[in-house]
Amino acid sequence: MIVLRFTGEGEIFYKQERIGKENKPFNMLKFATMLKGSLNMPLGTTTIVNDPRVTRVGKILRKTKINELPQLFNVILGDISIVGPRPLPNNEFQLYHPDVQQVLASIRPGITGIGSVIFRDEEGVIQRNGPYNPKDYYEKVILPYKGELELWYSKNMSFYNDMKILSATVASLFISNSNIGYRFFKSLPKRPKNIRFD
Repeated sequence: MIVLRFTGEGEIFYKQERIGKENKPFNMLKFATMLKGSLNMPLGTTTIVNDPRVTRVGKILRKTKINELPQLFNVILGDISIVGPRPLPNNEFQLYHPDVQQVLASIRPGITGIGSVIFRDEEGVIQRNGPYNPKDYYEKVILPYKGELELWYSKNMSFYNDMKILSATVASLFISNSNIGYRFFKSLPKRPKNIRFD
């Protein structure tokens, strides 16, 4: 927090409205890793490798996922759980198929989830699958597959699978290869051919 206060733009926390259970919006808390007004820049909520909007300290926080720690306050407030579908901003949530939206409305979102594990290196995935417009690729390819993953989670919710997701999340901090999720879960929806992880 001290480092953030005296680097970048001096911001410590960043709040963004996300869609939670029963489609209720809430403010999700993170450590600030990007320049002010980043959402109003061309890529919006999509982040790419070497994104110029990410601060130097922000790169370290994002790589280690330390930027997500303040969400523990959201857990205490009851907005989210430790494990669950990843909550999205409304503009992205609306891109989900209505069936996915309906299912997600019945589940409390989480700090981590199966989509977070599979897309541990989302920026790298976007870079490796060019030449596409990053925002279009995210919205038309990655997001629909994330929806399939969240539906899979809704059908396979259990304490055991939540523990496996937590284990996979910890493992992914040391092994950035997104294929790690498929090693933990053999029954995940088939990955589209236009999503390459390596």
